[in-house]
Amino acid sequence: MSDESWCDWEALKQRVLRHYHGAEDSIHGPEHWSRVERFGLEIAEHTGAHPMVVRLFAWFHDAGRVNQHTDPGHGRRGAELARSLKGELFDLPAPAFEALLYACTWHTDERFTDDPTVGACWDADRLDLGRVGITPSPCFMNSDYAKRLAYQQKR
Repeated sequence: MSDESWCDWEALKQRVLRHYHGAEDSIHGPEHWSRVERFGLEIAEHTGAHPMVVRLFAWFHDAGRVNQHTDPGHGRRGAELARSLKGELFDLPAPAFEALLYACTWHTDERFTDDPTVGACWDADRLDLGRVGITPSPCFMNSDYAKRLAYQQKR
């Protein structure tokens, strides 16, 4: 079975930026998304997570925020943005797309998962907690590799 994933990354990033309500330099904005993407791709390389899902998660997970503080439902709104752009700016096989939607929707409400792709998404986001003065804890990481990265940040 072939994986027919594809993405027009530049167009997707521009569309997500136009959708985002925060300032570009906000703590949940594009600089954060880029760091989450880098962490996620590194984790995926060591865990077998789906790299395109991890990259898409990075750009959608906080894109639905309407403020930079407590914002219940922002993950679900990010997932809905992903749903609206599927087939136009990117495509994924159904299981990978469902993993993306789940990862976005629950990234602030769930801690652990058995799915290595969803875990890579959540771990990548948590590894960037330093931007708000929080040192990531290995205890909250899903993969052994992400635990090692978090431990390195504690040093």
